[in-house]
Amino acid sequence: MTDWTPAEMPDLEGKTVVVTGANSGLGFEGTRAFASRGATVVMACRSVERGERAVREIRADSGGEVDGDLDVRECDLASLDSVEAFAEGVRGAYDAVDVLCNNAGVMAVPRSETADGFETQFGVNHLGHFALTGRLFDLLSTADGVRGTSRVVTQSSGAHEQGEMDFSDLNWEESYGKWRAYGRSKLANLLFAYELQRRIETAESTGEDLGVRSVACHPGYADTNLQLRTARESGNPLWKVGMRVANALFGQDAAVGAEPMLYAVTADVGGGAYVEPGGFLNMRGHPTVGRSNDASYDRVDARRLWEYSVEATGVTFPFGERDGS
Repeated sequence: MTDWTPAEMPDLEGKTVVVTGANSGLGFEGTRAFASRGATVVMACRSVERGERAVREIRADSGGEVDGDLDVRECDLASLDSVEAFAEGVRGAYDAVDVLCNNAGVMAVPRSETADGFETQFGVNHLGHFALTGRLFDLLSTADGVRGTSRVVTQSSGAHEQGEMDFSDLNWEESYGKWRAYGRSKLANLLFAYELQRRIETAESTGEDLGVRSVACHPGYADTNLQLRTARESGNPLWKVGMRVANALFGQDAAVGAEPMLYAVTADVGGGAYVEPGGFLNMRGHPTVGRSNDASYDRVDARRLWEYSVEATGVTFPFGERDGS
């Protein structure tokens, strides 16, 4: 475990950072930290009202002094049309994006479908972010980036270790288990993050200068409203009590849980890195570079997922569809 803290983040003045799910939990803490270093943070929020409330809280906590600009924009990752509209709005307002934090997510909810007919956890956690990354990639490639390289940072979870890819039923139409579905969506996050890095490296090996790095992270056990939302949607009052007790006993503060994301954005880490807490069972502590499970590095599954995601979302990446073989 390192002893790195956000106090070591560099100056981000002049940088533009897009954070999904910026109004609460890890996204809120990340937004606060980026703005404190002078970055312009584009807050991609499903609810603009909650996003604006978060801005007021950040400004109040800082005594009204926030070095960076905070730009709240609607983005519902459960709707590919909303993702496209958000990306077009960003493209119209900004010439470049230095960092994209694919942070937002839903966890262990009862089966439902996105506006486009995908199982919600897979659709929001993976497909929505896949589409957003593709639609913003040229702005990332245009930017100077952090430490000279733009970054796509994708938030996963230790739950990826319970995930299994089943390409015959990616949307859980045959059977559904909310925790198994969550694990698969978090495994998909990692397969995407690593395959994106491989495809970037393949393109750059042929002379394309993309200047983008893909990094994955996970927060450990962070005390956020993600667990409480899961408990509420379970409809079981005992589950709510259990989640509150678990958060109190095992969870670390959301600000500490956001550190792996902050480290992945600002520290000198290589493309394809996996940043996680370095303490007890990788659930707590300051960030370090670790390794996710073997399934997350399966190149065959990564290629299949990429091909499915292109077909499902209709989004391609501007450097072509050469895989990372």
